[in-house]
Amino acid sequence: MLKIIAILVLVTYVTAVPAVERFDPRIDIFGDWRIVGGSNAPGGGYPFIVSVRSATGSHFCGGSIINSLNILTAAHCVVGRTTISTEILAGTNTLNSGGVTRGSSRLIVHSGYNENTLVNDVGVIRLMMALTMTNLIAQVPLNTQPTGAVPSILIGWGRTCTTCGIPNNLQHLNTQTLTHTACYNIWGNAVHESQICTLTYSGQGSCTGDSGGPLIQTSNNAQLGIVSFGHASGCAVGWPDVYVRVSYYINWIIDAAYS
Repeated sequence: MLKIIAILVLVTYVTAVPAVERFDPRIDIFGDWRIVGGSNAPGGGYPFIVSVRSATGSHFCGGSIINSLNILTAAHCVVGRTTISTEILAGTNTLNSGGVTRGSSRLIVHSGYNENTLVNDVGVIRLMMALTMTNLIAQVPLNTQPTGAVPSILIGWGRTCTTCGIPNNLQHLNTQTLTHTACYNIWGNAVHESQICTLTYSGQGSCTGDSGGPLIQTSNNAQLGIVSFGHASGCAVGWPDVYVRVSYYINWIIDAAYS
């Protein structure tokens, strides 16, 4: 999923409206975003990514492996769901083959999560059975320090355009984070210090189905962000995508994953 934000109420990747335009930036909580303008990721290149899916095997969000029993994702991906209807697929770049599936035993949502503004849009999926670490299944390094404008990589199975379908092959996209000031100058009060933004140009960005997946720093593969929301008018329209800033929530993430 990917959410679209509304400045009054916040696409899973959610979509929102910019500060400059004063129209209602709605976030479609039931949306599903995929990477636009990316390419097929190399096999085993991102062993920490997982597909978050329904019990029938339908992908709806992304996630990343914190440790053998816990998956980092967006709160809007799991809020209102049950453990019976939520599982993950790890260890493969293709949605229809390979990898290992694990059911969930607990869905942890930040207590301050606001479904209207998407503030505190962070969650953890506790697995029913531990993952075995291999060259295709591995923990993601988590960024612990605030980061400004750096080269980054978006990874996910989100739609390849607003009206396109979900790709079977994992996609990745080279992009660039913005400073908080630069993003605030565009989004205004719709973005907070707890969030981080990326922008390259129109035709590249996150989309429905990318929600909950990782944004990593190019230099060290540390996870900088969790896909949260985008512009209400559609995917990759030349507006900054917004992510949960991992460093801001590092203590909460560690407590949720190791308690």
